[in-house]
Amino acid sequence: MVSCRYHWPVSGRFRKWVGTSFILSLLWVTAGCRSGQEANDEFSKIDKHIAEHSQAYASLKEATTRIGHRLTGTDNGASAESFVFNKLKSYGFDSVTFQPFEVNAWMRGTVMLSVKHEGQIANIPVVSLGQSPEKSNITARIVDMGNGLAEDYLEIGSKLEGQFALVYIGLPDSLKATHKNLHRSEKTKLALDHGAAGVIIYNQVPNGVLLTGTASVDGKVLPAPAVCIGYEDGVAIREMLTIDPSSVEGTLEMSNRIGPIKARNVIATIRGADLHEERIIIGGHLDSWDLATGAIDNGIGSFSVLDIARAFKANNLRPRRTIQFVFFMGEEQGLLGSRYFVKQSESTGSIHNIRLMINLDMTGNPIGMNIAGAVTDSAFFVELNAHIHRTDTVYEGLFSRRVGLHSDHQPFMLAGIPVLGMRSHMDPSIYHCYHADCDDINLVNPMDMINNVRVGTMILYALTNADPFPVRTMTSQETRDYMISNGLEDNLKMQGDWKW
Repeated sequence: MVSCRYHWPVSGRFRKWVGTSFILSLLWVTAGCRSGQEANDEFSKIDKHIAEHSQAYASLKEATTRIGHRLTGTDNGASAESFVFNKLKSYGFDSVTFQPFEVNAWMRGTVMLSVKHEGQIANIPVVSLGQSPEKSNITARIVDMGNGLAEDYLEIGSKLEGQFALVYIGLPDSLKATHKNLHRSEKTKLALDHGAAGVIIYNQVPNGVLLTGTASVDGKVLPAPAVCIGYEDGVAIREMLTIDPSSVEGTLEMSNRIGPIKARNVIATIRGADLHEERIIIGGHLDSWDLATGAIDNGIGSFSVLDIARAFKANNLRPRRTIQFVFFMGEEQGLLGSRYFVKQSESTGSIHNIRLMINLDMTGNPIGMNIAGAVTDSAFFVELNAHIHRTDTVYEGLFSRRVGLHSDHQPFMLAGIPVLGMRSHMDPSIYHCYHADCDDINLVNPMDMINNVRVGTMILYALTNADPFPVRTMTSQETRDYMISNGLEDNLKMQGDWKW
Protein backbone atom coordinates (compact mmCIF):
# COMPACT_ATOMS: atom_id res chain seq x y z
CA MET A 1 0.00 0.00 0.00
CA VAL A 2 1.28 3.44 -0.91
CA SER A 3 1.42 5.96 1.90
CA CYS A 4 1.09 9.61 0.86
CA ARG A 5 0.78 13.03 2.38
CA TYR A 6 -1.58 15.50 0.73
CA HIS A 7 -0.56 19.04 -0.02
CA TRP A 8 -3.40 21.55 -0.40
CA PRO A 9 -2.48 24.46 -2.67
CA VAL A 10 -3.76 27.99 -2.09
CA SER A 11 -7.40 28.28 -3.20
CA GLY A 12 -8.59 30.76 -5.81
CA ARG A 13 -10.84 31.04 -8.84
CA PHE A 14 -8.15 29.81 -11.20
CA ARG A 15 -7.27 27.01 -8.76
CA LYS A 16 -10.85 25.96 -8.14
CA TRP A 17 -10.30 22.33 -9.07
CA VAL A 18 -7.16 21.56 -7.10
CA GLY A 19 -9.18 20.22 -4.17
CA THR A 20 -10.47 17.45 -6.41
CA SER A 21 -6.98 15.99 -6.48
CA PHE A 22 -7.54 14.58 -2.99
CA ILE A 23 -10.08 12.14 -4.40
CA LEU A 24 -7.99 11.52 -7.48
CA SER A 25 -5.00 10.88 -5.23
CA LEU A 26 -6.97 8.18 -3.43
CA LEU A 27 -7.85 6.66 -6.79
CA TRP A 28 -4.23 6.64 -7.84
CA VAL A 29 -3.18 5.16 -4.49
CA THR A 30 -5.77 2.40 -4.85
CA ALA A 31 -4.48 1.66 -8.33
CA GLY A 32 -0.89 1.75 -7.08
CA CYS A 33 0.01 4.15 -9.88
CA ARG A 34 1.68 7.09 -8.17
CA SER A 35 1.85 9.04 -4.95
CA GLY A 36 -0.86 11.45 -3.84
CA GLN A 37 1.62 14.30 -4.08
CA GLU A 38 2.37 13.48 -7.72
CA ALA A 39 -1.32 13.31 -8.56
CA ASN A 40 -1.88 16.56 -6.67
CA ASP A 41 0.83 18.26 -8.73
CA GLU A 42 -0.62 16.83 -11.92
CA PHE A 43 -4.10 18.18 -11.32
CA SER A 44 -2.75 21.55 -10.27
CA LYS A 45 -0.96 21.59 -13.61
CA ILE A 46 -4.16 20.71 -15.48
CA ASP A 47 -6.13 23.42 -13.72
CA LYS A 48 -3.48 26.05 -14.41
CA HIS A 49 -3.15 24.95 -18.04
CA ILE A 50 -6.88 25.26 -18.75
CA ALA A 51 -7.17 28.61 -17.00
CA GLU A 52 -4.31 30.03 -19.06
CA HIS A 53 -4.61 28.20 -22.39
CA SER A 54 -8.26 27.29 -23.01
CA GLN A 55 -9.20 27.61 -26.68
CA ALA A 56 -12.90 26.86 -26.28
CA TYR A 57 -14.21 30.39 -26.79
CA ALA A 58 -11.72 31.20 -29.56
CA SER A 59 -12.66 28.03 -31.48
CA LEU A 60 -16.37 28.77 -31.12
CA LYS A 61 -15.89 32.35 -32.29
CA GLU A 62 -13.85 31.15 -35.26
CA ALA A 63 -16.53 28.64 -36.23
CA THR A 64 -19.45 31.05 -35.90
CA THR A 65 -17.56 33.64 -37.95
CA ARG A 66 -16.35 31.31 -40.69
CA ILE A 67 -19.30 28.91 -40.90
CA GLY A 68 -22.39 30.55 -39.43
CA HIS A 69 -25.19 28.19 -38.47
CA ARG A 70 -24.56 24.43 -38.31
CA LEU A 71 -27.84 22.94 -39.55
CA THR A 72 -27.54 19.23 -40.25
CA GLY A 73 -27.66 18.39 -43.94
CA THR A 74 -26.53 21.77 -45.20
CA ASP A 75 -23.14 22.86 -46.50
CA ASN A 76 -22.73 24.73 -43.22
CA GLY A 77 -23.31 21.54 -41.25
CA ALA A 78 -20.73 19.65 -43.31
CA SER A 79 -18.25 22.51 -42.80
CA ALA A 80 -18.78 22.30 -39.02
CA GLU A 81 -18.09 18.55 -39.06
CA SER A 82 -14.84 19.12 -40.95
CA PHE A 83 -13.89 22.04 -38.72
CA VAL A 84 -14.06 19.92 -35.56
CA PHE A 85 -12.37 16.95 -37.26
CA ASN A 86 -9.41 19.13 -38.29
CA LYS A 87 -9.16 20.75 -34.85
CA LEU A 88 -8.94 17.34 -33.20
CA LYS A 89 -6.22 16.29 -35.64
CA SER A 90 -4.29 19.47 -34.86
CA TYR A 91 -4.47 18.61 -31.14
CA GLY A 92 -2.60 15.37 -31.79
CA PHE A 93 -5.44 12.84 -32.00
CA ASP A 94 -4.51 9.90 -34.21
CA SER A 95 -7.89 8.24 -33.79
CA VAL A 96 -10.43 10.69 -35.24
CA THR A 97 -13.24 9.33 -37.39
CA PHE A 98 -16.41 10.40 -39.09
CA GLN A 99 -19.49 8.29 -38.36
CA PRO A 100 -21.71 8.89 -41.39
CA PHE A 101 -25.47 8.44 -41.34
CA GLU A 102 -28.37 9.40 -43.59
CA VAL A 103 -31.37 11.43 -42.51
CA ASN A 104 -34.36 13.08 -44.05
CA ALA A 105 -33.33 16.68 -43.63
CA TRP A 106 -35.84 19.44 -43.14
CA MET A 107 -34.86 22.89 -44.40
CA ARG A 108 -37.04 25.93 -44.07
CA GLY A 109 -38.47 27.72 -47.04
CA THR A 110 -41.05 30.47 -46.81
CA VAL A 111 -43.92 31.05 -44.41
CA MET A 112 -46.65 33.67 -44.05
CA LEU A 113 -49.38 33.96 -41.42
CA SER A 114 -52.25 36.42 -41.50
CA VAL A 115 -55.00 36.76 -38.90
CA LYS A 116 -58.46 38.11 -39.66
CA HIS A 117 -60.59 39.63 -36.91
CA GLU A 118 -63.71 41.80 -37.34
CA GLY A 119 -62.88 42.33 -41.00
CA GLN A 120 -59.32 43.47 -40.29
CA ILE A 121 -56.36 41.42 -41.57
CA ALA A 122 -52.94 41.58 -39.93
CA ASN A 123 -49.75 39.87 -41.07
CA ILE A 124 -48.08 38.22 -38.08
CA PRO A 125 -44.29 37.66 -37.83
CA VAL A 126 -43.86 33.89 -37.85
CA VAL A 127 -41.24 31.11 -38.04
CA SER A 128 -41.81 27.56 -39.26
CA LEU A 129 -41.18 24.73 -36.82
CA GLY A 130 -39.09 21.79 -37.95
CA GLN A 131 -40.59 18.81 -39.78
CA SER A 132 -43.58 20.83 -40.98
CA PRO A 133 -44.86 19.68 -44.40
CA GLU A 134 -43.28 20.72 -47.68
CA LYS A 135 -46.40 22.62 -48.73
CA SER A 136 -49.33 24.07 -46.79
CA ASN A 137 -52.02 26.60 -47.64
CA ILE A 138 -54.71 26.61 -44.97
CA THR A 139 -57.43 29.01 -43.89
CA ALA A 140 -59.28 28.06 -40.72
CA ARG A 141 -60.61 29.34 -37.42
CA ILE A 142 -58.22 29.60 -34.50
CA VAL A 143 -59.12 27.74 -31.33
CA ASP A 144 -57.46 28.59 -27.99
CA MET A 145 -56.00 25.39 -26.54
CA GLY A 146 -54.47 27.05 -23.51
CA ASN A 147 -51.16 25.56 -22.44
CA GLY A 148 -51.47 22.57 -24.74
CA LEU A 149 -51.48 19.98 -21.96
CA ALA A 150 -53.54 16.79 -22.06
CA GLU A 151 -56.07 18.28 -19.61
CA ASP A 152 -56.75 21.14 -22.04
CA TYR A 153 -58.27 18.60 -24.45
CA LEU A 154 -60.56 16.77 -22.01
CA GLU A 155 -63.71 18.51 -23.20
CA ILE A 156 -62.69 19.64 -26.67
CA GLY A 157 -64.60 16.89 -28.51
CA SER A 158 -64.61 17.65 -32.25
CA LYS A 159 -64.33 21.43 -31.90
CA LEU A 160 -60.69 21.46 -32.97
CA GLU A 161 -61.06 19.33 -36.10
CA GLY A 162 -59.98 21.26 -39.16
CA GLN A 163 -59.03 24.34 -37.12
CA PHE A 164 -55.80 25.93 -35.92
CA ALA A 165 -54.78 25.21 -32.33
CA LEU A 166 -53.30 28.21 -30.50
CA VAL A 167 -50.94 26.94 -27.79
CA TYR A 168 -48.71 28.63 -25.23
CA ILE A 169 -45.21 27.15 -25.25
CA GLY A 170 -44.69 27.62 -21.51
CA LEU A 171 -46.77 27.40 -18.35
CA PRO A 172 -48.19 30.26 -16.31
CA ASP A 173 -46.64 30.74 -12.89
CA SER A 174 -49.85 29.52 -11.24
CA LEU A 175 -49.34 26.01 -12.71
CA LYS A 176 -45.58 25.54 -12.48
CA ALA A 177 -45.69 24.04 -9.00
CA THR A 178 -48.38 21.49 -9.85
CA HIS A 179 -47.97 20.68 -13.55
CA LYS A 180 -45.23 19.35 -15.75
CA ASN A 181 -44.80 21.20 -19.01
CA LEU A 182 -44.54 19.40 -22.35
CA HIS A 183 -42.02 19.84 -25.13
CA ARG A 184 -43.21 21.82 -28.16
CA SER A 185 -43.23 18.60 -30.19
CA GLU A 186 -45.46 16.90 -27.62
CA LYS A 187 -47.85 19.86 -27.60
CA THR A 188 -47.95 19.71 -31.38
CA LYS A 189 -48.72 15.98 -31.37
CA LEU A 190 -51.57 16.41 -28.91
CA ALA A 191 -53.14 19.10 -31.07
CA LEU A 192 -52.78 17.10 -34.28
CA ASP A 193 -54.09 13.94 -32.61
CA HIS A 194 -57.24 15.91 -31.81
CA GLY A 195 -57.76 16.90 -35.44
CA ALA A 196 -56.05 20.29 -35.69
CA ALA A 197 -55.30 21.48 -39.23
CA GLY A 198 -52.24 23.30 -37.92
CA VAL A 199 -50.60 24.45 -34.71
CA ILE A 200 -49.71 28.02 -33.77
CA ILE A 201 -47.39 28.07 -30.75
CA TYR A 202 -46.65 31.40 -29.14
CA ASN A 203 -43.38 32.06 -27.36
CA GLN A 204 -42.97 32.85 -23.66
CA VAL A 205 -40.14 35.35 -24.27
CA PRO A 206 -41.25 38.99 -24.63
CA ASN A 207 -40.35 41.55 -27.29
CA GLY A 208 -41.36 39.50 -30.30
CA VAL A 209 -38.61 36.87 -30.09
CA LEU A 210 -39.35 33.98 -32.44
CA LEU A 211 -37.96 30.50 -32.01
CA THR A 212 -37.66 27.45 -34.18
CA GLY A 213 -37.03 23.81 -33.32
CA THR A 214 -38.53 20.48 -34.20
CA ALA A 215 -42.26 20.04 -33.74
CA SER A 216 -42.07 16.30 -34.42
CA VAL A 217 -41.69 13.86 -31.55
CA ASP A 218 -40.14 11.17 -33.74
CA GLY A 219 -38.26 13.17 -36.38
CA LYS A 220 -40.78 12.32 -39.09
CA VAL A 221 -42.52 14.90 -41.26
CA LEU A 222 -45.68 16.25 -39.65
CA PRO A 223 -49.07 15.75 -41.31
CA ALA A 224 -49.90 19.44 -40.74
CA PRO A 225 -47.90 22.65 -40.26
CA ALA A 226 -46.64 24.04 -36.96
CA VAL A 227 -45.31 27.57 -36.47
CA CYS A 228 -44.12 29.92 -33.74
CA ILE A 229 -45.25 33.50 -33.21
CA GLY A 230 -44.18 36.09 -30.66
CA TYR A 231 -45.52 36.32 -27.13
CA GLU A 232 -47.32 39.62 -27.65
CA ASP A 233 -49.08 38.40 -30.80
CA GLY A 234 -50.15 35.22 -29.05
CA VAL A 235 -51.62 37.14 -26.13
CA ALA A 236 -53.43 39.48 -28.52
CA ILE A 237 -55.04 36.60 -30.43
CA ARG A 238 -56.04 34.93 -27.17
CA GLU A 239 -57.72 38.14 -26.04
CA MET A 240 -59.66 38.30 -29.33
CA LEU A 241 -60.84 34.73 -28.77
CA THR A 242 -61.93 35.57 -25.22
CA ILE A 243 -64.32 38.17 -26.61
CA ASP A 244 -65.68 35.96 -29.40
CA PRO A 245 -64.28 32.39 -29.78
CA SER A 246 -65.57 32.11 -33.36
CA SER A 247 -64.36 35.46 -34.64
CA VAL A 248 -60.68 34.86 -35.39
CA GLU A 249 -59.48 33.23 -38.61
CA GLY A 250 -55.95 32.46 -39.72
CA THR A 251 -54.39 31.88 -43.14
CA LEU A 252 -51.08 30.03 -43.24
CA GLU A 253 -48.99 29.56 -46.37
CA MET A 254 -45.79 27.53 -46.08
CA SER A 255 -43.20 25.82 -48.23
CA ASN A 256 -40.19 23.80 -47.04
CA ARG A 257 -37.60 21.42 -48.49
CA ILE A 258 -37.40 17.84 -47.27
CA GLY A 259 -35.17 15.07 -48.57
CA PRO A 260 -32.47 12.54 -47.74
CA ILE A 261 -29.05 13.95 -46.94
CA LYS A 262 -25.85 12.70 -45.36
CA ALA A 263 -24.42 13.82 -42.03
CA ARG A 264 -21.50 12.75 -39.84
CA ASN A 265 -20.88 12.42 -36.13
CA VAL A 266 -17.26 13.19 -35.29
CA ILE A 267 -15.52 10.83 -32.84
CA ALA A 268 -12.09 11.16 -31.23
CA THR A 269 -10.75 8.38 -29.01
CA ILE A 270 -8.16 8.13 -26.25
CA ARG A 271 -7.50 4.48 -25.51
CA GLY A 272 -7.53 3.54 -21.84
CA ALA A 273 -4.30 2.42 -20.21
CA ASP A 274 -5.54 -0.83 -18.65
CA LEU A 275 -9.37 -0.83 -18.64
CA HIS A 276 -9.43 0.00 -22.34
CA GLU A 277 -12.49 -2.14 -23.10
CA GLU A 278 -14.57 0.12 -20.87
CA ARG A 279 -15.69 3.39 -22.44
CA ILE A 280 -16.87 6.75 -21.20
CA ILE A 281 -18.63 8.88 -23.79
CA ILE A 282 -18.50 12.65 -23.44
CA GLY A 283 -20.31 14.63 -26.08
CA GLY A 284 -22.58 17.41 -27.13
CA HIS A 285 -24.49 18.23 -30.27
CA LEU A 286 -22.50 20.17 -32.83
CA ASP A 287 -25.48 21.04 -35.02
CA SER A 288 -27.65 24.10 -34.56
CA TRP A 289 -30.74 25.64 -36.05
CA ASP A 290 -30.37 28.05 -38.92
CA LEU A 291 -31.90 31.26 -37.57
CA ALA A 292 -28.57 32.24 -36.00
CA THR A 293 -25.16 30.70 -35.28
CA GLY A 294 -26.17 28.52 -32.32
CA ALA A 295 -23.53 29.88 -29.97
CA ILE A 296 -25.40 28.89 -26.81
CA ASP A 297 -27.32 25.97 -28.32
CA ASN A 298 -25.03 24.23 -28.48
CA GLY A 299 -21.73 25.87 -29.34
CA ILE A 300 -21.00 26.55 -25.69
CA GLY A 301 -21.37 22.84 -24.92
CA SER A 302 -19.83 21.13 -27.96
CA PHE A 303 -16.86 23.47 -28.23
CA SER A 304 -16.21 22.96 -24.52
CA VAL A 305 -16.06 19.21 -25.24
CA LEU A 306 -13.60 20.04 -28.02
CA ASP A 307 -11.38 21.90 -25.56
CA ILE A 308 -11.64 19.15 -22.94
CA ALA A 309 -10.25 16.83 -25.61
CA ARG A 310 -7.47 19.33 -26.31
CA ALA A 311 -6.66 19.59 -22.59
CA PHE A 312 -6.31 15.81 -22.29
CA LYS A 313 -3.83 15.75 -25.17
CA ALA A 314 -1.95 18.88 -24.12
CA ASN A 315 -1.38 17.48 -20.62
CA ASN A 316 -0.60 13.97 -21.90
CA LEU A 317 -3.26 12.48 -19.63
CA ARG A 318 -3.53 8.69 -19.71
CA PRO A 319 -6.91 7.57 -18.41
CA ARG A 320 -7.45 3.99 -17.30
CA ARG A 321 -10.70 3.73 -19.26
CA THR A 322 -11.15 4.61 -22.93
CA ILE A 323 -12.68 8.03 -23.60
CA GLN A 324 -14.63 8.89 -26.73
CA PHE A 325 -15.29 12.55 -27.46
CA VAL A 326 -18.39 12.59 -29.68
CA PHE A 327 -19.80 15.54 -31.60
CA PHE A 328 -23.35 14.60 -32.57
CA MET A 329 -25.18 15.96 -35.58
CA GLY A 330 -28.94 16.00 -36.05
CA GLU A 331 -29.88 16.56 -32.40
CA GLU A 332 -32.15 19.44 -33.27
CA GLN A 333 -34.08 17.34 -35.78
CA GLY A 334 -34.77 14.49 -33.37
CA LEU A 335 -31.54 13.22 -31.71
CA LEU A 336 -30.60 11.67 -35.03
CA GLY A 337 -26.86 11.39 -34.51
CA SER A 338 -26.99 10.04 -30.96
CA ARG A 339 -29.74 7.58 -31.88
CA TYR A 340 -27.54 6.30 -34.69
CA PHE A 341 -24.49 6.06 -32.41
CA VAL A 342 -26.39 3.96 -29.86
CA LYS A 343 -28.01 1.82 -32.55
CA GLN A 344 -24.61 1.03 -34.06
CA SER A 345 -23.18 0.26 -30.61
CA GLU A 346 -26.08 -2.10 -29.94
CA SER A 347 -25.63 -3.85 -33.30
CA THR A 348 -21.94 -4.53 -32.60
CA GLY A 349 -22.44 -5.39 -28.93
CA SER A 350 -20.08 -2.60 -27.86
CA ILE A 351 -22.96 -0.88 -26.04
CA HIS A 352 -22.17 -3.12 -23.07
CA ASN A 353 -18.75 -1.50 -22.73
CA ILE A 354 -20.13 2.02 -22.25
CA ARG A 355 -20.02 2.77 -18.53
CA LEU A 356 -21.25 6.38 -18.60
CA MET A 357 -22.37 9.12 -20.97
CA ILE A 358 -21.58 12.76 -20.15
CA ASN A 359 -23.70 15.26 -22.11
CA LEU A 360 -22.90 18.96 -22.42
CA ASP A 361 -25.92 20.72 -23.88
CA MET A 362 -26.15 24.48 -23.26
CA THR A 363 -23.80 24.04 -20.30
CA GLY A 364 -21.90 26.98 -18.85
CA ASN A 365 -20.18 28.00 -15.60
CA PRO A 366 -21.08 24.78 -13.75
CA ILE A 367 -22.12 24.89 -10.10
CA GLY A 368 -22.92 21.20 -9.67
CA MET A 369 -23.82 18.01 -11.45
CA ASN A 370 -26.86 15.91 -12.22
CA ILE A 371 -26.85 12.14 -12.65
CA ALA A 372 -29.62 9.97 -14.04
CA GLY A 373 -29.43 6.20 -13.72
CA ALA A 374 -28.12 3.71 -11.20
CA VAL A 375 -25.63 5.29 -8.80
CA THR A 376 -23.76 2.76 -6.66
CA ASP A 377 -21.51 5.17 -4.77
CA SER A 378 -23.13 8.54 -4.13
CA ALA A 379 -20.37 9.39 -1.68
CA PHE A 380 -17.92 9.60 -4.58
CA PHE A 381 -19.85 12.47 -6.14
CA VAL A 382 -20.76 14.15 -2.85
CA GLU A 383 -17.14 14.13 -1.70
CA LEU A 384 -15.95 15.38 -5.07
CA ASN A 385 -18.42 18.27 -4.94
CA ALA A 386 -17.52 19.08 -1.35
CA HIS A 387 -13.82 19.41 -2.11
CA ILE A 388 -14.53 21.65 -5.09
CA HIS A 389 -16.83 23.83 -3.02
CA ARG A 390 -14.29 24.21 -0.23
CA THR A 391 -11.72 25.31 -2.79
CA ASP A 392 -14.03 27.83 -4.45
CA THR A 393 -17.47 28.66 -3.10
CA VAL A 394 -18.61 29.87 -6.53
CA TYR A 395 -18.96 26.17 -7.29
CA GLU A 396 -21.92 25.33 -5.06
CA GLY A 397 -21.43 21.58 -5.13
CA LEU A 398 -25.04 20.86 -6.09
CA PHE A 399 -25.84 17.21 -6.66
CA SER A 400 -29.18 16.15 -8.13
CA ARG A 401 -30.76 13.03 -9.59
CA ARG A 402 -33.30 14.52 -11.99
CA VAL A 403 -34.28 12.72 -15.19
CA GLY A 404 -35.09 14.56 -18.42
CA LEU A 405 -35.47 13.95 -22.14
CA HIS A 406 -34.90 15.74 -25.47
CA SER A 407 -31.11 15.80 -25.67
CA ASP A 408 -28.42 13.39 -26.80
CA HIS A 409 -28.25 11.60 -23.45
CA GLN A 410 -31.72 10.14 -24.07
CA PRO A 411 -30.81 7.19 -26.35
CA PHE A 412 -28.04 6.19 -23.93
CA MET A 413 -30.33 6.45 -20.92
CA LEU A 414 -32.94 4.26 -22.62
CA ALA A 415 -30.21 1.66 -23.09
CA GLY A 416 -29.74 1.64 -19.31
CA ILE A 417 -26.50 3.64 -19.39
CA PRO A 418 -26.09 6.23 -16.61
CA VAL A 419 -25.82 9.83 -17.84
CA LEU A 420 -24.22 12.86 -16.23
CA GLY A 421 -24.71 16.53 -16.93
CA MET A 422 -23.25 19.64 -15.36
CA ARG A 423 -25.61 22.16 -13.77
CA SER A 424 -25.15 25.60 -15.25
CA HIS A 425 -25.16 29.05 -13.72
CA MET A 426 -25.36 31.59 -16.53
CA ASP A 427 -27.18 34.86 -17.04
CA PRO A 428 -30.86 33.86 -17.44
CA SER A 429 -31.35 36.36 -20.25
CA ILE A 430 -29.34 34.22 -22.68
CA TYR A 431 -32.07 31.59 -22.67
CA HIS A 432 -34.40 34.12 -24.26
CA CYS A 433 -32.49 33.43 -27.46
CA TYR A 434 -33.03 29.68 -27.34
CA HIS A 435 -33.47 28.51 -30.96
CA ALA A 436 -33.91 32.16 -31.92
CA ASP A 437 -32.28 34.61 -34.31
CA CYS A 438 -30.35 36.23 -31.45
CA ASP A 439 -28.34 33.13 -30.47
CA ASP A 440 -24.91 34.42 -31.44
CA ILE A 441 -21.42 34.73 -30.00
CA ASN A 442 -22.27 37.96 -28.16
CA LEU A 443 -24.24 35.89 -25.65
CA VAL A 444 -21.23 33.82 -24.61
CA ASN A 445 -19.15 34.71 -21.57
CA PRO A 446 -15.67 33.26 -22.24
CA MET A 447 -15.21 32.48 -18.54
CA ASP A 448 -18.33 30.28 -18.63
CA MET A 449 -16.57 28.13 -21.21
CA ILE A 450 -13.27 28.07 -19.33
CA ASN A 451 -15.14 26.82 -16.27
CA ASN A 452 -16.89 24.22 -18.44
CA VAL A 453 -13.56 22.88 -19.54
CA ARG A 454 -11.99 23.02 -16.07
CA VAL A 455 -14.91 21.27 -14.39
CA GLY A 456 -15.50 18.84 -17.24
CA THR A 457 -11.87 17.79 -17.50
CA MET A 458 -11.53 17.09 -13.81
CA ILE A 459 -14.83 15.20 -13.50
CA LEU A 460 -14.01 13.17 -16.59
CA TYR A 461 -10.52 12.29 -15.42
CA ALA A 462 -11.83 11.36 -11.97
CA LEU A 463 -14.34 8.98 -13.51
CA THR A 464 -11.97 7.42 -16.00
CA ASN A 465 -9.74 6.41 -13.08
CA ALA A 466 -12.43 5.60 -10.47
CA ASP A 467 -12.16 2.21 -8.80
CA PRO A 468 -14.76 0.95 -8.12
CA PHE A 469 -16.85 2.76 -10.72
CA PRO A 470 -19.58 4.77 -8.93
CA VAL A 471 -22.45 4.04 -11.38
CA ARG A 472 -23.70 0.96 -13.20
CA THR A 473 -25.76 0.04 -16.23
CA MET A 474 -29.37 -0.96 -15.56
CA THR A 475 -31.09 -3.98 -17.05
CA SER A 476 -33.94 -3.45 -19.49
CA GLN A 477 -36.51 -4.16 -16.78
CA GLU A 478 -34.77 -1.80 -14.36
CA THR A 479 -34.69 0.90 -17.03
CA ARG A 480 -38.41 0.43 -17.71
CA ASP A 481 -39.25 0.74 -14.03
CA TYR A 482 -36.95 3.75 -13.71
CA MET A 483 -38.72 5.56 -16.56
CA ILE A 484 -42.11 4.82 -15.01
CA SER A 485 -41.05 5.94 -11.53
CA ASN A 486 -39.84 9.23 -13.00
CA GLY A 487 -43.10 9.85 -14.85
CA LEU A 488 -41.69 9.50 -18.37
CA GLU A 489 -43.74 6.59 -19.72
CA ASP A 490 -46.35 8.74 -21.47
CA ASN A 491 -43.73 11.10 -22.90
CA LEU A 492 -41.70 8.23 -24.32
CA LYS A 493 -44.77 6.54 -25.77
CA MET A 494 -45.70 9.81 -27.44
CA GLN A 495 -42.22 9.95 -28.98
CA GLY A 496 -42.37 6.33 -30.11
CA ASP A 497 -39.43 5.55 -27.82
CA TRP A 498 -41.24 3.24 -25.39
CA LYS A 499 -39.66 -0.13 -26.19
CA TRP A 500 -41.27 -2.23 -23.46
